[in-house]
Amino acid sequence: MRYLAGSKAFLTARELEVPTPQESAPKAGPMSKIMLAALAVLALPFSAQTGWAQIPREPRADNPSRSSASRCSETPGGNGLRFLCSTPAFLPQDDEEDQDVSAAEAVRIVLRLPEGTALRIAIDERTRISRVGEAVEGHVVDTVYAFDEPVIPSGTLARGRVTQIAPVPKLQRVESYANGNFSPFHQYQVTFDQLILPDGRELAIETTVSRGAAEVVHLVSKAENRDQAKNGKPKSGAARAAAAAKQDVKHGVQEANVSAHQAADDIRTPGRMHRLKQFLLAQSPYRHQYLEEGTRFSASLNQELDFGSEMQTEEQLGGLGSLPLADTVLHARLVLEVSSATATRGTPVVAELTRPVYSGDHRLLLPSGSRLIGQVVEARPARRLHRNGELRVIFEHIEMPGGNLQEVQGTLEGIEVDRSAHMKLDEEGGAHATDSKTRYLSTGVALLMAAAAAHPDVDHSTVDTAGDPAVRAGSGASGFGLAGTLIALAAKSNAVSIAFSAYGATASIYTNFLSRGREVVLPKNAPLEIGLGTSHSGGIKH
Repeated sequence: MRYLAGSKAFLTARELEVPTPQESAPKAGPMSKIMLAALAVLALPFSAQTGWAQIPREPRADNPSRSSASRCSETPGGNGLRFLCSTPAFLPQDDEEDQDVSAAEAVRIVLRLPEGTALRIAIDERTRISRVGEAVEGHVVDTVYAFDEPVIPSGTLARGRVTQIAPVPKLQRVESYANGNFSPFHQYQVTFDQLILPDGRELAIETTVSRGAAEVVHLVSKAENRDQAKNGKPKSGAARAAAAAKQDVKHGVQEANVSAHQAADDIRTPGRMHRLKQFLLAQSPYRHQYLEEGTRFSASLNQELDFGSEMQTEEQLGGLGSLPLADTVLHARLVLEVSSATATRGTPVVAELTRPVYSGDHRLLLPSGSRLIGQVVEARPARRLHRNGELRVIFEHIEMPGGNLQEVQGTLEGIEVDRSAHMKLDEEGGAHATDSKTRYLSTGVALLMAAAAAHPDVDHSTVDTAGDPAVRAGSGASGFGLAGTLIALAAKSNAVSIAFSAYGATASIYTNFLSRGREVVLPKNAPLEIGLGTSHSGGIKH
């Protein structure tokens, strides 16, 4: 009995009438031959299917390369599983393995500017402060970094508006009137709400803007004295005071020469008519208030800005957390204001790096945003008799990316402040308030005008009650500026000239010699340059 696949029918040898070799079958007749032929035709498909079912099928080679790989006769060599033929289909190709390995070694760095990040913005056009909502436009002065990537380049357009114009306090108004200024300036508030990057992208921001600085100066410590202090022995208090007095005299002469040359240059350089016009307008009793071109603001972000992320390899981050070499200058910003009026010895001082720090072979050591922590070591508030304040700070630790504190020796070597702050730095990074070198000259002129007005002209035994017009004009200017000059000339009275000149001389003496001196203020977000000395070894705090 034989089973034919697919038919589910059993056929016997007799039904098929297949003769055996041992038998000699009789010859079949015509009908028998026809029947045998028909049965053979019917049985042929079933026997073919049975043969196919008994032979195992080879898998289909969809990919020719993988099919040839499956028939590779070479065997892996060495200790590792290394394929000498093409890679089998179930294993990743070589390029896929490299991508996986590189992805595992790379580190994703989030590029984000946290809340409080400062943008330094300079005004591009002279803008009048007349109403709330007045448009203000400027550009970012310093590139802003997230980790080590510049995300807001220098030159980025910043747009904002005037949000508040405060009324002038009564006391300030009275003082202004007494000085011949009948249009005192208002306190105002500006905000910036849009950034336009150089590539055209627009960012909506919310900021808190500090008071603007019309003229910014970059102060640096005295390099020659700083080097002497580093290389020589510490000086005693008396020697340091004598050296400071000598240096003050020397630098006073130098500043006087520089001021004279600068005044001459201002006259010769282009735009002198504009500066002359501004000077005359400043003497006028009535004038408009403007935001001058170049006025700088510090705009602090009220919310974080996200700039995506970047991938860096472990090799690129291998130097992260290492200390820079000695004498490296770090660029930072002051996180909180420090003033000689309120600070005491030990008051903490915190700064943040505004630029990443690299090694000599351009390996990243400290990312932007790393903090430097220090303290006030000397603070002296301003006092009467026009004695100015003093402030000295040092930086003792750097906060590493892992959160550890590494001991350093950092001193203040540079700072940007408003020129009206009248400040300077000494060789040890101490900040001192300074006085105008013309205060002696202005007080002397005021006293001479008072003396001239008190002695009227006598010509042929007669007294001119009106006085000399030049003396009247000078006396009026000494007391009340341009407005006093016009009033004294119009009054034609020697008594008025004496009153104006006496007021001017008294005010000059009080302001320059008897009043309280100036305080030293290191403003919030002020750009700093911090010089690193020789770092302490092994000084890590957790």
